[in-house]
Amino acid sequence: MPLAMNRDVFITCAVTGSGGTQDRSPHVPRSPKQIADSAIEAAKAGAAIVHCHVRDPETGAPRRDLELYREVTERIRDADVDVVLNLTAGMGGDMVFGSTESPLPLNSLGTDMIGASERMAHIRECLPEICTLDCGTMNFAEADYVMTNTPGMLRAMGGMMTELGVKPEIEAFDTGHLWFAKQLVSEGVLEKNALVQLCMGVPWGAPNDLNTFMAMVNAIPETWSWSAFSLGRDQMAYVAAAVLAGGNVRVGLEDNLWLGKGVLATNAQLVERAVTIIDGLGARIIGPEEVRAKLGLVKRAPVNLAA
Repeated sequence: MPLAMNRDVFITCAVTGSGGTQDRSPHVPRSPKQIADSAIEAAKAGAAIVHCHVRDPETGAPRRDLELYREVTERIRDADVDVVLNLTAGMGGDMVFGSTESPLPLNSLGTDMIGASERMAHIRECLPEICTLDCGTMNFAEADYVMTNTPGMLRAMGGMMTELGVKPEIEAFDTGHLWFAKQLVSEGVLEKNALVQLCMGVPWGAPNDLNTFMAMVNAIPETWSWSAFSLGRDQMAYVAAAVLAGGNVRVGLEDNLWLGKGVLATNAQLVERAVTIIDGLGARIIGPEEVRAKLGLVKRAPVNLAA
């Protein structure tokens, strides 16, 4: 297969995520101000898109409170640097089963199951330019936890995103997720110029190897845009792999805490490292205005926190 390197690359920074990383690094932001400040620094370092979750400001535990999303949104949009805002819509589909002998009732400590409209409440309120659509159900790392996104739920949420004018970023954790994403486009639930994030090496989705990666790349329609990432020490290797395969890149503390052996990173430092790799490959890094033009995004005005 001939090399199809991307010459005009955008960087997404996944700022904090919802995993249990809050006590593993002092650089993982918790409060809305910390999350926004880290996103702004990442934008100044070269990220055109910032992907944000919110956390409990005190404990760092994942949350989906509307007021936390509104504050993050307002702070980022009020900053002195332009950046495309991408909010998660992945919360609210978590099922944690009981023991293998007594799986029901579900474990109330980890289960968080809500309807499509509630999962989309902060997207409707904040109107980011992009929000995520985790395009399938999968066993997700922990023994009894299942990330659930049924076909009906995805049709409902995808339709809401399209109606709101918020571009879905299809999160593909395995090959079947891409298959269903193409079905959503064929049904008119999602627009034809779709955006995909290939999520590599997340247990127990697509394994972190180049054969699987290229199989997923080759399954993406030519009219779609895509990015890719992997976890931990492979994060920067996938910066190079994604560019060489024709895509864009994602880095950030959601996926990797380390700049090097024994050296904890900030989001800005991870973006700076990605910039160095992309420059070294001879590609050009594009900013938020070019990304909006490429993806058909509409820049939103700041929300009114006093409303």
